[in-house]
Amino acid sequence: MADDRYRIDVSVVPRYLDAQSQPEQNRYAFAYTVTIENTGRVAAQLLSRHWIITDGDGRVQEVQGEGVVGEQPRMEPGERHVYTSGTLMPTQVGSMQGSYQMIAADGHRFDAPIAPFRLAVPGALH
Repeated sequence: MADDRYRIDVSVVPRYLDAQSQPEQNRYAFAYTVTIENTGRVAAQLLSRHWIITDGDGRVQEVQGEGVVGEQPRMEPGERHVYTSGTLMPTQVGSMQGSYQMIAADGHRFDAPIAPFRLAVPGALH
């Protein structure tokens, strides 16, 4: 059973960026807004991220790095952090998933999973 002192809920809302995409060059731009909420009982700081990006042809790209959009937010229990980022895909459809690596105020390190979400050009999925 997971320790409820260390709980981070992550939700993602993706959207297609038509104006920044170049379909004739197989460049599809997507933005995603992420809400990270500390639903645990201990303050926690986001240290790094690990994304697994899969395009419609099954090619996988992994992205790892410190923080999110240049920040390493610290959240008290009940607090949330919202940010928007983006990615380019060579296909009209793809997916992303991953995790945030966190450290709690008491020094405990844990991962906050990011459930898979779909990136799709409107009308690409029937």
